[in-house]
Amino acid sequence: MIMKRIAGPRKLVAAAVTAALLFVCAVSAADQPVRSYATPRTADGHPDLQGVWTSATLTRLERPDEFGTRRTLTAEEAARLEKAESDFVANAAAPTDLSKKFTRDCVNLPFGCGYNNFWIDRGSQVISINGEKRSSIIVEPADGKVPPLTPERQKVVAAHRGGNFDGPEARPLGERCLLAFGSSSGPPMLPVLYNNHYQIVQTKDTVTILVEMVHDARIVRMGATHLPPGIRKWMGDSIGRWEGDTLVVETTNFTDQESFRGSTRNLKVTERLARVGPDTIHYRFTIEDPAAFTQPWSGEMPFHLTDEHIYEYACHEGNYAMVGVLAGAREAEQAHTVEPPGTSPGTSREAPAE
Repeated sequence: MIMKRIAGPRKLVAAAVTAALLFVCAVSAADQPVRSYATPRTADGHPDLQGVWTSATLTRLERPDEFGTRRTLTAEEAARLEKAESDFVANAAAPTDLSKKFTRDCVNLPFGCGYNNFWIDRGSQVISINGEKRSSIIVEPADGKVPPLTPERQKVVAAHRGGNFDGPEARPLGERCLLAFGSSSGPPMLPVLYNNHYQIVQTKDTVTILVEMVHDARIVRMGATHLPPGIRKWMGDSIGRWEGDTLVVETTNFTDQESFRGSTRNLKVTERLARVGPDTIHYRFTIEDPAAFTQPWSGEMPFHLTDEHIYEYACHEGNYAMVGVLAGAREAEQAHTVEPPGTSPGTSREAPAE
């Protein structure tokens, strides 16, 4: 599937990240960032979170096994990870050696022949919070992993594995360009391969978060109550409140057509955004869904201010993937093939049957 945006690539500006490290945060027992920075205010007196922010980072959602329960990387480990990415980008950006025979080795080539280096913008540094180089976005539980699904939910997800190829309406949301893959749209708002930009616009009664991929706009209704359970929306129903200088967003009422890491329609996501420096927002989220996960879990990361623009995301422009996927399914059916064709990256938010 071809997904692209109408502008050239961008890389996270190292200078901005360096400046951001001067303004770091810690989480107290009350889950409030500790800082001496004086947060700017909007005309109505609320903390000003407005601007275009990027979440691009090399740090993964889940902690690699090699780091065990260590939340913090050593300086040497962080430098090794960042150098490996730098070397990879430099090699991928080098001109193709036309003297070598080209082979369609999509297993060993980066990105499975789907993208070249031009489109990739996943950041160049690991997360740094309160002076700590982090080994994962997840901070709770201590192993940095998404908790196991409940036995009942495991059965539902297993029965749904492989996807539905009956028609376009049954394909994953990212594949249909309805929502971004990998929970980039949120909540929670997580970094993916590219297009990790968010624009925050505030009024007295609302906070709107425009997500570059796939130009999704999430409207947080301040001081409101949740809609009735029968009213469900893409990205859920978000209501917000101020706790000091921290914006707290609670989202429920998700649709039956989406799922985050196996969650059910009763998922509850609580996000906390606090501006801890002129170039940094501390972002923390907590996932609660007793019907899906064996325990709640949380993650945190910085968002960095950027002077880059958000561009139109052209998801289905010249894209023949859907026709190809469904045509392949029909061919497989005629040949009585047991295993259906592989799914796209968008399956990460596809909803298992309830």
